[in-house]
Amino acid sequence: MSRTCRSFFKQNITAVSLDQYVPTVELKEYLKINDTIYEVDSKAESSMTFSRLLHYKYSDSLRKMDPDHLVALVTEVIPNYSCLVFCPSKKNCENVAEMLCKFLDKEYLKHREKEKCELMKNLRSSSSGHLCPILRRTVPFGVAYHHGGLTGEERKLLEEAYSAGVLCLLTCTSTLAAGVNLPARRVILRAPYVAKEFLKRNQYKQMIGRAGRAGIDTTGESILILQEKDKQKVLELITRPPENCYSHLVQQFTKGIQALFLSLIGLKIATNLGDIYNFMNGTFFGVQQKILLKEKSLWEMTVESLRYLTEKGLLQKKPVSESGEELQCHFHITKLGRASFKGAIDLAYCDTLYRDLKKGLEGLVLENLLHLIYLTTPYDLVSQCDPDWMIYFRQISQLTPAEQNVATLLGVSESYIAKKASGQTTRKKVDKNIVNRLYLSFVLYALLKETNVWSVSEKFNLPRGSVQNLLTGAASFSSCVLHFCEELEEFWVYRALLVELTKKLTYCVKAELIPLMEVSGVLEGRAKQLFSAGYRSLMHLASADPEVLIRTIDHLSRRQARQIVSSAKMLLQEKAEALREEVEELLKVPADVPSAAASPAQTPKAT
Repeated sequence: MSRTCRSFFKQNITAVSLDQYVPTVELKEYLKINDTIYEVDSKAESSMTFSRLLHYKYSDSLRKMDPDHLVALVTEVIPNYSCLVFCPSKKNCENVAEMLCKFLDKEYLKHREKEKCELMKNLRSSSSGHLCPILRRTVPFGVAYHHGGLTGEERKLLEEAYSAGVLCLLTCTSTLAAGVNLPARRVILRAPYVAKEFLKRNQYKQMIGRAGRAGIDTTGESILILQEKDKQKVLELITRPPENCYSHLVQQFTKGIQALFLSLIGLKIATNLGDIYNFMNGTFFGVQQKILLKEKSLWEMTVESLRYLTEKGLLQKKPVSESGEELQCHFHITKLGRASFKGAIDLAYCDTLYRDLKKGLEGLVLENLLHLIYLTTPYDLVSQCDPDWMIYFRQISQLTPAEQNVATLLGVSESYIAKKASGQTTRKKVDKNIVNRLYLSFVLYALLKETNVWSVSEKFNLPRGSVQNLLTGAASFSSCVLHFCEELEEFWVYRALLVELTKKLTYCVKAELIPLMEVSGVLEGRAKQLFSAGYRSLMHLASADPEVLIRTIDHLSRRQARQIVSSAKMLLQEKAEALREEVEELLKVPADVPSAAASPAQTPKAT
């Protein structure tokens, strides 16, 4: 861009209003009580005015199944327009989707029928031949549920189908409102609750904000279904101002202030007490310190946090300078601190991780992967774990002697799990965190052996999305532990082991498929197709003809084929360059070492 153009933009860009180009979409808010719908009206005395009565012929069976008249509300907009139904829980999402499809007219089956059949094929192929029974019944009607129990591949396919209009209705949890851009003509809130908690103003606004998105739709409306008993609380909800936004640095202490201080010192942005305090004054937390800090000042909080990090062995305090000024007190990061910082380890767990790894060195079981998997099972998921004790007992009783050694080393006995499974009280004190962590390790261990989320989901009676999230979390944490160990010489033995384990957790497929899954756009299902078709290495893919790939691999577009070949070539080139650099490094001769030709001592004498 020329200097003249830049000057023009600097002078004129602030004067341009986006409102001139992006049309605004009016969002109408409604409340539904029994058969009556009211419009939210801030000018009215009661904050709402009568809008209309619902007229829909309900049979006795439908009235019992659908007391909130969801069928009437959704059929006013689908299938020609999109609709989102927010439900309080995951199970409610599934139940509502099924209930709606039981009463929808058979004509809905004909709407974009071929595309819905293609979607079901893709859902099945992305899940190794499995298709959720509920989705099998609802997708033909253009309806699906959306929550954390779905796998990432399922969520992506359903979101794309909804955006394209193939699916016209999603029943979902509140997480969709914040994380995914899926607008709708009508948004229905099944109840003014998220789980058992009453809605907050910002949650309500986030959900109804999915309706009528600018540039996509011309109008939008939201309907909140409520009972008479909740009427007053809902009226307060829709009229009160949004909740204030506060810094989370105090609430998430180890992930907030302390992690920030460790990063500041580790990156040498601020290393003395005065600079760190000045930095904190410039943060959002610093601006709000009078509101957030009731009992302590920001200075006391800063000193206390640095003292905590020092006592934990993550920082070391240098002696105060001759001037004796406390503000000039310097800190530097210790080896443990650098390991925690480089590994992005939550400071609440860094000393626990160090102890676990240290203890692992005393008797690391390498006959199987179970012990290593236990050491890389994320700590933050352990507190959320609620083991099924019968499943736990079944798993621990089926362990081989080598696998049983791991449980014994950790102090979890088969007899203890047997008592828990039978409902007996146990006098023996066992660390609950270790027991829960080992249970999650069994889930991951089964995954690496079977490489099938669906079968492991059934075996442990867990949602497949939760199993996949556990796997993703373990792969990420394994990589963090690897970086942690790289900074501490005493843990050298873990380095090579964790490189391989991280790969296994990241891809969770049979070893022969891993090279194929390094290629961009190749997931497990596609990797299996390529392997079966004879493309068994990166070199095979790099030299493949995209047109041949299209004919050989089912459901592969020309764009995808070209992307796969291009990505494989790029990866192969990167690996070749890395090897070339390694060879050049090995062939370098130090300047002070004489060459063989110049050394008379190495020249053989003539006989």
